[in-house]
Amino acid sequence: MTNDVEDLQDTYPGAGTFRFGDGPELCQHLIALVRKGKKRATCGALSEFDGDPESMPVVGRCDIAANWDGTPALVIRTTGVEEVRFCDVTEEMALAEGEDDTLLAWRKSHKAYFKRNGGFDPEMMLVFEHFELVEDLAGREL
Repeated sequence: MTNDVEDLQDTYPGAGTFRFGDGPELCQHLIALVRKGKKRATCGALSEFDGDPESMPVVGRCDIAANWDGTPALVIRTTGVEEVRFCDVTEEMALAEGEDDTLLAWRKSHKAYFKRNGGFDPEMMLVFEHFELVEDLAGREL
């Protein structure tokens, strides 16, 4: 853990650290969408949490979204968590992720994402997290 993250633990006790996406470009794109207020949700395969149940989002907890290099970028607070099958994600949920303009486009991009990251099944269970931006750490003296 970096000193920056350790300092943030004083301000946000119990915060976990994670990265959006699966590569540096996607990570920075998603962070930018959060900063613009367009991205208010995210999801991941439920199976990703099997080996690390502590990383499961918890309503009310703040977590630190890191840049791809591990430096802290944002602090978010989880406002809602639900487990849902990929095929049952609603348009409202998909649009809250801020990455696509339609449910169909969300399904296409997320199917490709899950295929790249361990496999895809339309029945796969997702952890769908709604959140709010608490602090943008860009330019903050840590």
